[in-house]
Amino acid sequence: MSRIRFQHKPGLVAYVTCGDPTIATTREIVLAACRAGADVIELGVPFSDPVADGPVIQRASERALRHGTSLEDVLRLAREVRRESDAGLIVFSYLNPVLRFGLEKFCAEAVKAGVDGALITDLTVEEAGEYRRLMAAHKLDTIFLAAPTSTDQRLKAIAGACQGFVYAVSRTGITGAQKQLAEDARELVKRIRRFTKLPVAVGFGISNAEQFAQVGQFADAAAVGSAIVQAIEQNPGREARAVADLIAKMKAGNRQHAGSTH
Repeated sequence: MSRIRFQHKPGLVAYVTCGDPTIATTREIVLAACRAGADVIELGVPFSDPVADGPVIQRASERALRHGTSLEDVLRLAREVRRESDAGLIVFSYLNPVLRFGLEKFCAEAVKAGVDGALITDLTVEEAGEYRRLMAAHKLDTIFLAAPTSTDQRLKAIAGACQGFVYAVSRTGITGAQKQLAEDARELVKRIRRFTKLPVAVGFGISNAEQFAQVGQFADAAAVGSAIVQAIEQNPGREARAVADLIAKMKAGNRQHAGSTH
């Protein structure tokens, strides 16, 4: 039974690059994020060529790879986190590390580790037949990215291939904290909702409490990545505390915002 659910709107999906600065610290960060109110954790598998990511996450990937963080380490970390938390856990990876590990083996080990699903950022729905079949056989959720440039026909295919939630990319381009939330995001969520009853999470560029609250007006959850990774980078020695503070601030800001609109 998947633990991916959003109790309060908007839910918060927190992304971390595993192994940045170390796997042990990542574990502390993840548990602190869960305690601070993150509903779902995306466990980022560091990759040498993260084409969809901006400079903040690229640097995190480089740091994690320098001490050899692998998909195996990420699954071990998931198992440790699962012993202490009931939050949704998603492996967030590019396809290459998963293929190297072996698709079938990945699914089996993910289940053992207490993982709920995966988001393979460079795997398109059209090419995901075998992956989806194996994930379904192991009762793991498959989450795909939906972009503002997708046609309705493609959105329908993406929505139909998702379990857990649909990840709506707030704009085209790479990840990174943005000063302004794209208007495209609202329109995209509206289009996705025509094809699915699943929750829709908006990601790519949500960096403060105001944007988090904005997303809550039209989506079920907000995915926060670069802002979290940046907090880790800028607070050596107190990474877990910095991430917990950021998440708590977003949650509190949203409650204030909700109060001011009634």
